[in-house]
Amino acid sequence: MARKLTDAQVAAYRRDGYLFPVPAFDTDHVTASRQRLEAIMTAEGGALTRRTNQKPHLLFPWLADMIRDAAIVDAVEDILGPDLLVWGSGFFHKPARDPAFVSWHQDSTYWGLSSPDVVTAWVAFTPSTPLSGCMQVAPGTHLADQMPHRDTFAGDNLLTRGQEIAVTVDRSKAVDIVLQPGEMSLHHVRLVHGSEPNRADHPRTGYAIRYIPTYVRQTVGERDSATLVRGVDRYGHFEAEPRPRADFDPEALAFHARMVERTTGILYTGASQRRDLGDGRSLAGRG
Repeated sequence: MARKLTDAQVAAYRRDGYLFPVPAFDTDHVTASRQRLEAIMTAEGGALTRRTNQKPHLLFPWLADMIRDAAIVDAVEDILGPDLLVWGSGFFHKPARDPAFVSWHQDSTYWGLSSPDVVTAWVAFTPSTPLSGCMQVAPGTHLADQMPHRDTFAGDNLLTRGQEIAVTVDRSKAVDIVLQPGEMSLHHVRLVHGSEPNRADHPRTGYAIRYIPTYVRQTVGERDSATLVRGVDRYGHFEAEPRPRADFDPEALAFHARMVERTTGILYTGASQRRDLGDGRSLAGRG
């Protein structure tokens, strides 16, 4: 398999904990994807429910294709190696002039995974700029261990538990991850990051896909599930996820419902409360 990232790009990722912009899809592809998403959001009352937004690649064939697309997976392989699973995915959607935000946090806080060898590919469906509330990162923080967090359950916080890092973040050193539609960023599971509200007159929407090597396992709760997208799974730590045959296919819905219950148990382990999975706020429940 030909490499997508250069040695310099891989070195920059390992040093900083992130890499952007990485080209993924052309204008026609990302426009069609955005229109599909908008149709689903309209059908669900204007925004994806939290339930639909947990692993939506289990519900929609076009997302099942996207998580497997070489435009993304080639770059991830350059960092994590040839045997890859998708452990989770979800949309981060902020409507125009919306107060929703993402507090400073590390993704690894409540995921229960055995290793920090996790890469998130964040694919922009719309322009992601400082005005629209793009992701901001604290370079090099992925080299630290897991940091303490506190739950807030703030209503406008797009994270599962409204979790925020319990240490001071030097905002003066933050880097804006600016992306145009069809571009993506890659970031490490322990990189400290967050985002401001959308102050633009257009939505800010991105699809976050969580990739892990096959040797990673879940350490919390019931047996987790994942999708093999490249190579061979020699470990079998996760229940294999079926590809949906159609949008909201009954068999896919049944499997998705079981996995959402397991995922919810993992993400809320030790929490004082849980958010309603059926509300209208669009979240990526794996923060």
